[in-house]
Amino acid sequence: MSMGRLRLLVINWQDRRNPQAGGAEIHLHEIFGRLSQRGHSLTLLCSGWPGAPAREVVDGIDVHRIGGRHSFTILALPYYRRHLADVSYHLVVEDINKLPLHTPLWVRPPVVALVPHLFGTTAFREASLPVAATVWLVERPVPHVYEEVPFQAISESTADDLASRGLPRSAIRVIHPGIDHSRFKPDSGVGAFREPTFAYVGRLKRYKGLEHVVDAVARLVAEGIPARLLVAGKGDHEPLLRDYAAIRAPGSVEFLGYISEDEKVDLLRKSWATVYPSPKEGWGITNIEAAACGTPVLASDSPGLRDSVAHRRSGLLVRHGDVAAWVAALRSIAQDEDLRREFQEGARRFASEFSWERAADETEAHLQEVHASGLATGRSHLNTSVLEAR
Repeated sequence: MSMGRLRLLVINWQDRRNPQAGGAEIHLHEIFGRLSQRGHSLTLLCSGWPGAPAREVVDGIDVHRIGGRHSFTILALPYYRRHLADVSYHLVVEDINKLPLHTPLWVRPPVVALVPHLFGTTAFREASLPVAATVWLVERPVPHVYEEVPFQAISESTADDLASRGLPRSAIRVIHPGIDHSRFKPDSGVGAFREPTFAYVGRLKRYKGLEHVVDAVARLVAEGIPARLLVAGKGDHEPLLRDYAAIRAPGSVEFLGYISEDEKVDLLRKSWATVYPSPKEGWGITNIEAAACGTPVLASDSPGLRDSVAHRRSGLLVRHGDVAAWVAALRSIAQDEDLRREFQEGARRFASEFSWERAADETEAHLQEVHASGLATGRSHLNTSVLEAR
């Protein structure tokens, strides 16, 4: 095989077809699906779900599914040993999504780490104490285990986080995600909602902080501004969030549940702005999708989100958890038509900078550079002994 064509093993918690798939899976599939189309050989090792085929080819990617959401981290190593260890991969790409698998200790080829974001102490805002403590503890050895591994981060915020943990900043390449510009674009035939309408599109998790926006909407309504919030998505926090909205902002918050991609585009185009009040994300693809539709974005001024929102250009960054600041941001969109139009134009220009083709180009160049230079040595000197010991 020529050096221009790579044989890659990609390891990720889930694949794009998993019912629980989110932005990290979209990101992975959009980039590596394109690399497969360009002639690179792609194998993906990930978890399954009830009824999922154990093997499947998805857009040219040979997908191996084992276990489920909670057993994948335990089953990945033995499955690799039985079925994949003898394949001559040029590189292993570990998408450190949810829990790091510490692959430099047990895979044979060199490793490249792809990181949407690490949870750190944010895990304690979402999960139970035992689960959050497990996530925090498993992340702690990352600087040691991956100390010789090249990294690909999806935002400057993630790169800064990795560097703050002790990883060399020079080993971290930032490659931003993209979006599908053929789908996410303005439509002059689609008008905005008549009343100030804000939308959230994403999973409903406790740490996302949607209660802050619910409270802000309630205050606007108390001021006589007919604001409302449309919530699209599902998640384990939905029942509590519904109860909270019914008490704090009765009649002003509507839960749409799961919506199709076409319904998503329609919602983004009609909304006066989208909201993303999370304390930490890897990036925020929905922010770019909304911006490409000409819709301003209001988001917490937090890691990841401050990378996917251009403050006072594509929208506004708001102090996380500050309900008064959220009230001011929502009010400015609801009452200042000139500002809203300025953000609409700025949002479209900002979003034009991000495409999946560019992300795939940069990822391909990075992986070929790593392979050619032999930089991705990781802990390869430990691989054979670790595998034999296990």
